[in-house]
Amino acid sequence: MRAAGKATKVWLAVLGSCVVLGWAGLTLAQDVITSGPDGQESAATKVDTGDTAWVLTGAALVMLMTPGLAFFYGGLVRKKNMLSVLMQCFMVLCLISLQWVLFGYSLAFGPDAGGRGVISSLAWRGLCGVGAQPNATYAGTIPHSAFMVFQMMFAVITPALIIGAFAERMRFSAFCVFSLLWATLVYDPLTHWVWGQGGFMGLLGGWGALDFAGGIVVHINAGASALAAALVLRKRQGYPNMISPPHNLPFAVLGAALLWFGWFGFNAGSALGASGVASGAFVATHIAGATAGLVWASMDWFFHKRPTTLGMITGAVAGLAAVTPAAGFVTPIGAILIGIGAAAFPWLAVTFLKPRMGYDDSLDAFGVHGVGGIWGVIATGLFACASVNPAVGRNGLFYGPDGAAQLLTQVKAVGISAAFSFVACLILLKIVDATIGLRVSDHEERVGLDLTQHKEAAYTLID
Repeated sequence: MRAAGKATKVWLAVLGSCVVLGWAGLTLAQDVITSGPDGQESAATKVDTGDTAWVLTGAALVMLMTPGLAFFYGGLVRKKNMLSVLMQCFMVLCLISLQWVLFGYSLAFGPDAGGRGVISSLAWRGLCGVGAQPNATYAGTIPHSAFMVFQMMFAVITPALIIGAFAERMRFSAFCVFSLLWATLVYDPLTHWVWGQGGFMGLLGGWGALDFAGGIVVHINAGASALAAALVLRKRQGYPNMISPPHNLPFAVLGAALLWFGWFGFNAGSALGASGVASGAFVATHIAGATAGLVWASMDWFFHKRPTTLGMITGAVAGLAAVTPAAGFVTPIGAILIGIGAAAFPWLAVTFLKPRMGYDDSLDAFGVHGVGGIWGVIATGLFACASVNPAVGRNGLFYGPDGAAQLLTQVKAVGISAAFSFVACLILLKIVDATIGLRVSDHEERVGLDLTQHKEAAYTLID
């Protein structure tokens, strides 16, 4: 009881600080919506209704991915933990949406603080300066608010991906505090490095690392953090021999289908307009997902004598994750090659690396998103074709004499982002564990998180 009371106080304190910061931003910041150095608006920018409609549709599709992920992960856990996964995903949807409005968006995409490309300022806290006029730096044909809400959905789903590493064993209060801290101290800075104006890693004043829709920002970031979480929270009771198989594969298939559907907004929406690049990204996304699903099932069939439903949907998700950084830069043939690697490397990580290393990545968040994301970012340096996206005009190793330099840039981005995410997440988990405790008790784990954390059950056995 004492520990629960302490956790509640800490959670309320963190939430209260967020509300105070947001209120301060709303009441003290100057309104810079129409013009000014922070807003970067220009008289030359003009809202295009077609581009705006597509980006808002994309935002809705990406939002749907978080409930889709809830069903994908929920179907894979034991039935006593089904609701806990759904609750965690929906809490992230609510919590990080507010964090993004109050200060997260400003930290990720606001004007660079100090000119070093490391973090943004709080100039856009409370969405001051983020309104109906376009921001020429990021997207000159859609309202700044449309760009903001599109990016919000990325900020929501990324910490939700980490749930797959610690499913069935983290306390809900610790999860809430950790998610808020991780979004603020890991996701927002890394997003600025890659996508923010002046970020030292990306195309807007940095090295020129290519990440079309989030291979670095989302998948490597979440995957490396997932590995840290699996190591810190340790194995589930009875792992691996006494862990029952997924309790509801149809739910997992439904979740994978929703993820695949939403991924068209995730990747094609990142073109930030209804354009040829968006169309190419849409095609590449579907082809890579289909290829990886087919190859994973075939590998199961060849090595384990049976193709499995779980293997096919896992492969498809791995392919979609891997093509994410490359979707707007590669040809359909490049997408097929990425899909093949997206099945092979995560399959090896899940089938051989995890059992040999002995870590309990419950739902293979690292094996699928981390390894798949790493391959995808490197593969972008191999298969990027300047003619696919002339506005960026970068070639990979196989398409031009400058490709070797681009590949090196991609590898550097992988190393720095993975190391930062892993170490930062490790530190945050240790802090949360030392203050309020991360893991449920042995008794709570045996009973299940649905009843012990939420006093609910996913299924009624006696009506």
